[in-house]
Amino acid sequence: MGNLLKEEINITEETKGTRLDLVLSAGLEDYSRSFIQKLFEKGSIAVNGEICTSKKYKCSAGDRVEITIPQPEKLEAEAEDIPINIVYEDEDLIVVDKPAGMVVHPAPGNYTGTLVNALLYHCGDQLSSINGVIRPGIVHRIDKDTSGLLMAAKNDRAHLGLAHQLEEHSINRQYRAIVYNNIKEDEGTVDEPIGRDPRNRLRNAVIKDGMPGFESARNAVTHYKVLERFGKFTLVEAKLETGRTHQIRVHMAYIKHPLLGDELYGPAKNKEGAKRQMLHAGVLGFVHPVKGEYMEFESPLPEDFQKVLSKLRQSLSTT
Repeated sequence: MGNLLKEEINITEETKGTRLDLVLSAGLEDYSRSFIQKLFEKGSIAVNGEICTSKKYKCSAGDRVEITIPQPEKLEAEAEDIPINIVYEDEDLIVVDKPAGMVVHPAPGNYTGTLVNALLYHCGDQLSSINGVIRPGIVHRIDKDTSGLLMAAKNDRAHLGLAHQLEEHSINRQYRAIVYNNIKEDEGTVDEPIGRDPRNRLRNAVIKDGMPGFESARNAVTHYKVLERFGKFTLVEAKLETGRTHQIRVHMAYIKHPLLGDELYGPAKNKEGAKRQMLHAGVLGFVHPVKGEYMEFESPLPEDFQKVLSKLRQSLSTT
């Protein structure tokens, strides 16, 4: 085993009364639930300085939770025959439509079943090496429980070209999201820096000048437009200008419109049938890094997203 990774969270009013294993599963998205349960068994979870072996422990506001995660010295991804929905492919890059629930690249507790494992099987050694053996070809990522379009590079030239476009904010990334509460204005922009939440190290948060952690926060800009209103919920199109971790989820929660189904940044439970955050990467557009042509791809809303929308529309029509 290599170095130990230590995380710390402070339980707030938002998560009090919730089982600790559920809090950790929501926050440690790259780790499987079975891996988190093993951390309890190994005594790697401490609450207020005392080892906690009960995954059913009910959190109290003010609890200080420390998580010690062992990091392996060497981690290599292996090819796995996992079906993936390929939207486009050529000798330089590949665009896939990732289902919700699939992790993009391996991490402790999720060594298998990731998009990288699937790409290694499909592409063989034709993936860029810039991000190393654990994230070959990966130029950007979307969260485990976010569905939709993702591009990967097959060679270093393509990788550098796509990464440059990401840095310049010239890639067109449009998402569909269902958020809590009625957004009164038709469109808007959230331009607030994002960094680690000092109160909960498993989350990110808007960190303003003068707040703890501001020096490491990074600028983040999200544009949103209302597509449909349901009274207590709103369907929006969110367009990323930057690409910070959890950016849409953090920004929408910051303006009091957390995503439906997002247990990390919003209510832990919902009655609308959302079993994950209602966020879908529906449009991805960029200039081909070798051919120089603009390309744009669209992904239809997945079935679970459409079911929640249908339920919201039905409830609106009966009120």
